[in-house]
Amino acid sequence: MKTAVITAPEQVEVQEASLPEPQEGQVRLRLEGCGLCASNIPVWEGREWFTYPVAAGNPGHEGWGVVDALGAGVENVKPGDRVAALSYNSYAQYDIADADKVVKLPEALAGKPFPGEPLGCAMNIFKRSDISAGQTVTILGVGFLGALLVQLAKNAGARVIAISQREFSLEIARECGADETIQMDDHYKIIEKVKELTGEKFCERVIECTGKEWPLNLAGELTAERGKLIIAGFHQDGMRQVNIQLWNWRGIDVINAHERDPQEYIKGMRAAVKAVADGTLNPDKLYTHTYTLANIGKAFDNLKTRPDGFVKALITY
Repeated sequence: MKTAVITAPEQVEVQEASLPEPQEGQVRLRLEGCGLCASNIPVWEGREWFTYPVAAGNPGHEGWGVVDALGAGVENVKPGDRVAALSYNSYAQYDIADADKVVKLPEALAGKPFPGEPLGCAMNIFKRSDISAGQTVTILGVGFLGALLVQLAKNAGARVIAISQREFSLEIARECGADETIQMDDHYKIIEKVKELTGEKFCERVIECTGKEWPLNLAGELTAERGKLIIAGFHQDGMRQVNIQLWNWRGIDVINAHERDPQEYIKGMRAAVKAVADGTLNPDKLYTHTYTLANIGKAFDNLKTRPDGFVKALITY
């Protein structure tokens, strides 16, 4: 099979490798594609804690495809089943997944890309956010995750305010149903605008999707008394300073909405399958760029620089 290997920071090669063999309780997938995740940026750029070359196919973890072979004892899927998987070496034509970490895709999704892990992540974050009709929800950062959460919050009957840096992202937010959009530029102007929009009460729910310190502190400022601040951004690149006095004074519930239990991920992926199949969630317009293994280096570069029009990139095989 062909597989991508990050051999050094910002260097990737397509190499030949033997087909992996599923062990007991595992399945082999013939992958149709894999999404690119912003969490890939540190290993692409290079950090002192990474060693190179990275394992073949890693860090691809948003793969979907067709079950190709079974290990002993697998009964929940069969060869030919189309599935999304929670696996970790999916920048390749084939990958191995534990049988209890694959989710069948129904006929309603035939032919459609389905990066299950981020779609499931959005469903889990939405569930943890406890959003209901009549609430005002602000979402900071409208990339793939933020746009999905705009859709989910709007479909739940909430009034949605979307805040993002790029005008293109704000257009996407409006297409996904946002009631109000605000440029993420001036800290105090944003606070005053949201204060005006909410009759000085601010927002019952604020979801931070950027993974950056400033928007995290801005999120606290926009959260109402006894509201919930949901941290959905990927804060894995260092310490953060936050205004704990404000959080404490307003009695804010702060929720770290990343799941680490694989079975919770799988629950989210199953919920995403249902939501996409029944139209509650529509990710199709958010898949803006497609690459092959042959130009995966360009895909990583664009993931890092995010050219105008870039929301979600897929690698297809």
